[in-house]
Amino acid sequence: MTKWRTLPHWSYPGIYLGSDQHGDWIGLPDGTLYQRPGVEYRATHDTVTLVPSRDLPERGWLAAFHSKPWSKPALRHPVEVYVDITTPPRWEGSVLRAVDLDLDILRGPSGRTWIDDEDEFAEHRRTLDYPDVVIAHATLNCEQVQEAVQSRTAPFDDESPRRWLGTLAALAH
Repeated sequence: MTKWRTLPHWSYPGIYLGSDQHGDWIGLPDGTLYQRPGVEYRATHDTVTLVPSRDLPERGWLAAFHSKPWSKPALRHPVEVYVDITTPPRWEGSVLRAVDLDLDILRGPSGRTWIDDEDEFAEHRRTLDYPDVVIAHATLNCEQVQEAVQSRTAPFDDESPRRWLGTLAALAH
């Protein structure tokens, strides 16, 4: 992942688990090292990331589903589902690339769903000079994904990622 203008952002290894009607699934086992300039941490539980199907008309996001509620101080609340709004993800060989467009949709264990980093998006619209088409793309994807996460529409239900978390657990442990 990069930020706009190819500014470095998160990088981490994953295990390609397979695909289904929702897209490609990548496993990130407990202990995975996540790195970005000046920050790194190791995962404390299994996570699967969904790369949306190329057949979707709006596919500007990457969704992480955690095997147990994930928490870090900046989040203030634990989350089960964390969706980054991005440019449409693209595969370059075995490397997945996307530009993080700041907005995130999160769902906690209670079912509460919220949008995070709207302030960062507003600031970067100005300071990084997001083109109007990028702003429209991010806003539309954020609205659609928030609705799907909140209503637990597949693949943002409990069942869709459960299969892939099981696949990862069998491989990684």
